[in-house]
Amino acid sequence: MTAPTRVLRPARIASLSSLGGVRVVSGQPARVIEGDAPDRKLLGQRLLESRRVEPGNMVKALAMQARQDARLGDILLSNGMISEGALMKTLSEQWGTEVIDLDTRAPDARMIDSYGAVRCLRDGLVPWQRAGSTVIVATSRPEKFANHRPSLEAEFGSVTMALCTEGALHRSVCALRNPALAARAEHLVPPDLSCRRWRGGVSEKLIAAACIAALVLALLFPVPVFSALAIWAVVTLGATLALKTGALVVALRRAALGRGTFHTQRESGPTIARLPTVSVMVPLFKEEDVAGRLVKRLSRLAYPKELMDILLVVEETDKQTQDVLAATELPRWMRVVIVPKGGVQTKPRALNYALDFCRGQIVGVWDAEDAPEADQLHKVVRRFHERGPTVACLQGALDYYNARTNWLSRCFTIEYASWFRVVLPGLQRMGLAMPLGGTTLYFRREALEKMGGWDAHNVTEDADLGMRLVRMGYRTEMVDTTTHEEANCRVLPWIKQRSRWLKGYAMTWAVHMRDPRQLWQDLGPWRFLGFQILFLGTLSQFVLAPVLWSFWGLALGLPHPLAGVIPALLFWPMVAVFLGSEVVNLLVGILGARAVRRAHLFKWVPTMHAYFPLAAFASYKAFYEILTRPFYWDKTSHGFHDEHDDLAARAQDVDAA
Repeated sequence: MTAPTRVLRPARIASLSSLGGVRVVSGQPARVIEGDAPDRKLLGQRLLESRRVEPGNMVKALAMQARQDARLGDILLSNGMISEGALMKTLSEQWGTEVIDLDTRAPDARMIDSYGAVRCLRDGLVPWQRAGSTVIVATSRPEKFANHRPSLEAEFGSVTMALCTEGALHRSVCALRNPALAARAEHLVPPDLSCRRWRGGVSEKLIAAACIAALVLALLFPVPVFSALAIWAVVTLGATLALKTGALVVALRRAALGRGTFHTQRESGPTIARLPTVSVMVPLFKEEDVAGRLVKRLSRLAYPKELMDILLVVEETDKQTQDVLAATELPRWMRVVIVPKGGVQTKPRALNYALDFCRGQIVGVWDAEDAPEADQLHKVVRRFHERGPTVACLQGALDYYNARTNWLSRCFTIEYASWFRVVLPGLQRMGLAMPLGGTTLYFRREALEKMGGWDAHNVTEDADLGMRLVRMGYRTEMVDTTTHEEANCRVLPWIKQRSRWLKGYAMTWAVHMRDPRQLWQDLGPWRFLGFQILFLGTLSQFVLAPVLWSFWGLALGLPHPLAGVIPALLFWPMVAVFLGSEVVNLLVGILGARAVRRAHLFKWVPTMHAYFPLAAFASYKAFYEILTRPFYWDKTSHGFHDEHDDLAARAQDVDAA
């Protein structure tokens, strides 16, 4: 039984012919073949018969398709075995319809509104023009057109299919409906879970009022206020110490058992029948210095090119980066997405906008300066396959390729090694919520879209997303892969970057604490406590760092506001907390440096005592901006160092380890 065909009556032939939607045979009704008929020649057969593809290349492509969830045409295009024009001509012959150039013959914007711009992008089709009572729908995925026919006919009545390229489809939808897509990218997260209401809202006013009240009380009652701050600082220090100690114990147990930093309950699972497409978004803003090098780094990835979908996400206002990319020969699996202007200009807004253009059901994020390991995508796909649908997010580790640049880069490398190799695996093992890093993140697209993507107004969107994942019942796990990037090794840029992180931490804590009871119910008591330590505890430690520093003067017999006030019963427990914190920080730093095989960093771990105070200055800048510029994204510049700067030293470190 063959698939049904739609016969267009002579009265309608003229209008369709003028639009180029179907082929017309003189004196006969036009026949538009829709649906896949068993007697139709397969695409591969047509390509061979027309000699548009060499037989040897076809054999290779078919062998790839047997192992990959990819269309034959995409495999041929990605491997340079056919031109796009030749492929579209063959598809036109196969499906019995015409190819429409949407760049020169734009669709009807009103019909796009009826169907939905986002829906057009996701379904790979666009209602083009009306010919009589029939709507011609252009699609870049003809094999899926039959699946969308019922909804199209419910909206437009009689429809018929034409072909278009994916790039032209995207450009046409953006040209007509970019403002709507941009506005949507800013409002995906529900208002009660977003900080977009912050400016002029209750949270901002409460913080301002609290700061004024604290200042007045400090002037009127200096000793009681200082005592209260000191008690809170010591309590949060003790809580943070307990958390780090737990993570340290987990790491030491793994080392004793001979396990790697990353380990999950199941080391293997069923074989992946066909590898999926993976989309990775790379937000770029004023990155003209690294754009060219980024293409070279990503070209080393070992994942099949026809299954890679790399989106270079560039702001409309960033003409410099756009010019560099335009002058760079991009491979077919890499494309540029231009983000239109909007109410805010942040990385999460850009990610939300680009998400609708992704092809894969696994979606990842890299930064502009990133150099991921060659097998990273293979590891991510395998881990998702093993862990099942409840694991919605995988976090890879970050390391730096310019660790030897100066003291600051060495300390930054130690901090990241401690965080990604000791603390985060410990949080996972202890069942606590994990604040995500901003890169080397991978999501199941379905789960990410259910959560509403990223909060476009949160400047630490990764940490916020990690909390929303847990609140919605999903899990995050570490995956055994590393991405190398450029360490911020200049003091003022480091403070700016850290102030943005701390500002986002503070706003994330405030947003999720709008309804503490609901947060308690979503997280449970254990994770609720962990959330308070990770966010409120971290912020308190940096803001109140001078209060803690003052106790060293007390130990040295110097004048102190609390001299003679602290009971002897509390003095020694406080000393134990201080000393314990220093010891644990040293051990975590050494263990982290050991995990990344950087032996030369061991001697620099004690100098972290001088490194962390920089974050205190960053915290004051962060709280000032919360009141004045809560959504301001303080850009971190990259491109001062490349991954090759440290290759020889890395080899020495590995040998020494």
